[in-house]
Amino acid sequence: MYFLRKTRIPALIAGLSMILILAACGGANNNDTGENGETSRWNEIEEEGTLKVATSGTLYPTSFHSDETDELTGFEVEITREAADRLGLEAEFTEMGFDGMLTSIQSGQVDIAVNDIDINERREEDFLFTDPYKFSYGSMIVRPDDYSGIETLEDLEGKRHGGAATTIYMEIAEEYGAEGVTYENVTNDTYLRDIENGRLDAVMNDYYLQSLAIEALPEIDVVIHPDLFYYPNNQAMIMNQDNTELHENLNRVINEMLEDGTITELSEQFFGGQDVSQEPDIDFADEE
Repeated sequence: MYFLRKTRIPALIAGLSMILILAACGGANNNDTGENGETSRWNEIEEEGTLKVATSGTLYPTSFHSDETDELTGFEVEITREAADRLGLEAEFTEMGFDGMLTSIQSGQVDIAVNDIDINERREEDFLFTDPYKFSYGSMIVRPDDYSGIETLEDLEGKRHGGAATTIYMEIAEEYGAEGVTYENVTNDTYLRDIENGRLDAVMNDYYLQSLAIEALPEIDVVIHPDLFYYPNNQAMIMNQDNTELHENLNRVINEMLEDGTITELSEQFFGGQDVSQEPDIDFADEE
């Protein structure tokens, strides 16, 4: 089995300049501690009774619309609703593509974003993350007959990789020489059909999300590459770095939910019985 060296991850993540070149346009409404006695953002959230949340609504099973009710739901959507409820708030969701989420945090349009967003050092320079509640690693969806001609990550050279423009996985793919094909806020079937029909060669993303997408769409002839696992990672809520009181309060209730089993129950509900709140038992070795 072939693994990505951990030592390459900082170099890959460091290239995410597109995500983080954001307009510094937040004002007092964006800060947790105001100047000259201004009301903090946390006090405003409490007064409004609303936590404003960005999410995609298209990323199964973390943020999607139920087939039965068309209501927004998902692993992180329900974690956020429960966390807000424990803080005496109502979660108000705004659906948008990933590219707009971090900008919306900086501008004060939303307070937090939840969309399977990886914690990494570069983002931590500009944002605050809660404690993680999901642990995972990267995988790759390919065509089943020849794995799209990919045996190692170096074989991504010249291949067509699909995803949102500014994700970690697009950055990794392009670092290995893949041609990035960017999509807006589309659902999983679009990606999978484009692999099947040859418009794409691969889609790199979170293992759990990809395995569930394939399970939900068995009529599409694609598979997860059985020998390429890489990039151990974890996910959490992300917010403006000035919102320290909001950060502390969210961490408090998230840790309560981890301890009392709420997050495990939600994980098992949305991830087919798997507990993604525990680190996976995978040996991420050096290249072999």
